[in-house]
Amino acid sequence: MSSPPPLRHPVPTHPAYIPEPPSTPGSPQGYQRFSSSPQPAPTLNQPAYAHHVPAYTSPFQHQQQHQPPVPSGQQPPPPPMIPAQLGPWGMNDATAQFGMQLGQSAVAAGQEYVQRTWGGVFPSARVKPHFNVSNSYVIHKLRILLFPWIQKQWGRKSFRTDAGSTEFLPPREDVNSPDLYIPLMALVTYILLCALHSGIQDDFRPQVLGESASRAIMVVILDFLFVQLGCYFLNVSGPSHSIDIIAYGGYKFVGVILIILFGFLNLGRTLGTVVFIYFFFANAFFLMRSLRSLVLPDAASRAASADPYATTPSGSQRRRRIAFLLVEATSQVIWIGALARI
Repeated sequence: MSSPPPLRHPVPTHPAYIPEPPSTPGSPQGYQRFSSSPQPAPTLNQPAYAHHVPAYTSPFQHQQQHQPPVPSGQQPPPPPMIPAQLGPWGMNDATAQFGMQLGQSAVAAGQEYVQRTWGGVFPSARVKPHFNVSNSYVIHKLRILLFPWIQKQWGRKSFRTDAGSTEFLPPREDVNSPDLYIPLMALVTYILLCALHSGIQDDFRPQVLGESASRAIMVVILDFLFVQLGCYFLNVSGPSHSIDIIAYGGYKFVGVILIILFGFLNLGRTLGTVVFIYFFFANAFFLMRSLRSLVLPDAASRAASADPYATTPSGSQRRRRIAFLLVEATSQVIWIGALARI
């Protein structure tokens, strides 16, 4: 039985010459191809206008357009409608005024809520002066915190208001006045350093931020309560100095930050202990001299406190208050040690 013949594919053949298409009567130059239907030629009865496509103009910048010539015997076309003048953001004056009123109402409502919720705890009239600082004040204050033994004058300056009362000068004008700017910035820096330390140890978790913040705030609260109870039992009269006590207690974070930074250098346990002891004594000395105007006020401090019943403490009261200052200064080793151990 014979096998079938092999399959053969057809070989395409191309014509050697493609003839040109025949010419058309409407196109004397030859064949003309259109992609769409050609437009009809204008008739003799209709005037031929030169159609000009105007360039795009922004609604904010109106320019006079050139109108085509109008033949005689015809009415000119009506002028184009010009949109109303808009503002720089595509809004007219009424919309902008409505937005401004809505924003002002929202801000006023937020301020009222904050004042109603937190106004009794932290009155804004008493908190704002503690943020009235300048660059020179911050630099000078940090120098006092790091080297408190070079400071000679520790008394706070006061002034007499138009109403006749005596008040302390703000931190911008008196370097011995406590502020809340440095403690707040130091607290945030401490939290970030704790997160950085955990990241270096390959043990970073989002909970580290909350844990370090809770530990720092707890230390500030405990230190604040200790000073407040001491002032209560020692019968320290005068207006409330709660914000000043919080500010004084927050300065310890400056030394804690430097202790942590020295720990990053891995300079050894001995040098780390020396750094810890130095900043502990610096903070303790600063607190003793700063809280003295609160616990043992002088004549100027009693006048600025606006307390008519403020009197000079007796000998026994003075000794007890000095002992309280020593205990408060010594207790800083506990707070600084708890904060520096991360």
